[in-house]
Amino acid sequence: MSVIFLLLGASLSVALFFLVAFIWSVKDGQYEDDYSPAHRMLFDEKINND
Repeated sequence: MSVIFLLLGASLSVALFFLVAFIWSVKDGQYEDDYSPAHRMLFDEKINND
């Protein structure tokens, strides 16, 4: 029974870590540009290495 509490605590701490990392990345502006990445490949200029 104590193993269940140990695993529950470990899983909650990992989940909390990922939640904090996600909130930090959102506040840092990681997901600001949601329009251009899908269209960026259409407008890239080709580089000629002559």
